Amino acid sequence: MLTRGQSYQSLVTGFCWNLPARLNMAAQACDTWADRAPDRVAIIDLSGRARVDLTYARLRAMADGLARHLAGQGVRAGDRVAVLRPQGGWTAAAHLAIWKLGAISVPLFTLFGDEALSMRLSDAGVGLVIADPAGCEALKTWLATGGAQLVPEDLTLDDSPWATATTGPEEPAVLIYTSGTTGAPKGALHGHRVLTGHLPGVELSHDFLGQPGDCLWTPADWAWIGGLFDVLMPGLALGVPVVAARMAKFSATGCLDVIREGTVRNVFFPPTALRMLRAAGVRIPGLRSVASGGEPLGPEMLAWGREAFGLTVNEFYGQTECNMVASSCATLFATRPGCLGRAVPGHEVAVIDATGAPTADEGDIAVRRGSASMMLGYWNRPGATAEKFRGDWLVTGDRGILDGQDLRFIGRDDDVITSSGYRIGPAEIEDCLLRHPAVATVGVIGKPDPLRTELVKAYVVLKDGVPPTDALAAELQTFVAQRVAKHSYPREITFLDALPMTVTGKVIRRDLRARATTEATTEATDNHTPAKESRE
Repeated sequence: MLTRGQSYQSLVTGFCWNLPARLNMAAQACDTWADRAPDRVAIIDLSGRARVDLTYARLRAMADGLARHLAGQGVRAGDRVAVLRPQGGWTAAAHLAIWKLGAISVPLFTLFGDEALSMRLSDAGVGLVIADPAGCEALKTWLATGGAQLVPEDLTLDDSPWATATTGPEEPAVLIYTSGTTGAPKGALHGHRVLTGHLPGVELSHDFLGQPGDCLWTPADWAWIGGLFDVLMPGLALGVPVVAARMAKFSATGCLDVIREGTVRNVFFPPTALRMLRAAGVRIPGLRSVASGGEPLGPEMLAWGREAFGLTVNEFYGQTECNMVASSCATLFATRPGCLGRAVPGHEVAVIDATGAPTADEGDIAVRRGSASMMLGYWNRPGATAEKFRGDWLVTGDRGILDGQDLRFIGRDDDVITSSGYRIGPAEIEDCLLRHPAVATVGVIGKPDPLRTELVKAYVVLKDGVPPTDALAAELQTFVAQRVAKHSYPREITFLDALPMTVTGKVIRRDLRARATTEATTEATDNHTPAKESRE
């Protein structure tokens, strides 16, 4: 843990990664505490009908029992086992059990459709999925291909002690899929050091998480790196109780209920959740820290946060490939609107030019090799891994400028859509829409939106003779929601006669983004809500 009371500069200069030769995240997040303080509360589980406080001893017993069962099913070191469950005690135990075997966990989002699930499961070579009943229903297509599933609650497990595998910091542990600008989503493979790599940033973003009485929660799903490694596993590793709660849809009322019932003091709110709380006029006193990440909040939201929570919201920065590399920390230095904070101790963050040299001008935000939270590489994609680096620097794809020690965010250099805290790749949505019999071609971009940051918008060219209608627009939205994910379907569809194209036949997305920006500006001026579709 970082030592509270030091200056930011002394924390940076005095920091070094202390990665032991033996490192397993199951031991780091559970076993060590179960040995040291077995009755300490690890998870406050609000996902059922009544609150259940899971101690570290109980969590380890659940993980040990599940690990023994998985081993009996033939799971071995290096095998990929997926976890398709919402927040809950068994979700945490599932990851721990997989790591105990030296296997690789693959977290999957519960709102993924059949095709999105099948693509990731196939790409990762998953043979077994740990799910809940709703997840089993979503897996029907994949199960028909020979895959297997299990629901821990349906099993009678032998929870006697199970020896955690001896692994090292560089050995693969978790495979998290992230969407890019072209092609299918890529799997970012991380080693057992990834949890250690997150700890300094998580501590800073919560003004030195681990103080007496701290209790951590996020509405973000544990399938994403933000929920799994910005909250769940760091909280467990630091001995901070983590609240698990199922929210089918985020609401201000539901949020307040969780905070009250879980005695929450520390929250990671995605920016969209903060905007929804602001729109509802919510005030939440009694919190010790609020962190946010995904996109910059801006001065207006930061000012509101001080009024609503009585504290400064700490922003942090990272991505699935290398997370928690920059953060604000109100107890260490003043927050500057428009900035994402400073480099977290242990991570060297710079703005580089096209040659890979650090620059004082605007350039590409990059992280030097050596960060413990940096991925081992993209799963089975050495070419894509190599393209992610410029010399010793991992290039994030975002543009920025260093303003003194503060990292100022300029914008993204790729086509990834940031909507409600999710990073959504347009290629997967375009591929899905192109399979609809009415669609000739399509371009998907992010349209500026005051609530979601961006909403997914599709510009669609229909096949000859197909008329554009409201019913067809709704049909296309449902088509994507069922096959890709409910959070990434196009909320707006505009039918065009043609798309802007390069001479090689590629959609010019920057032209579509410029068009969408103009639309958003006009709508804001006119206070007008657009129709779902139009034809030009």
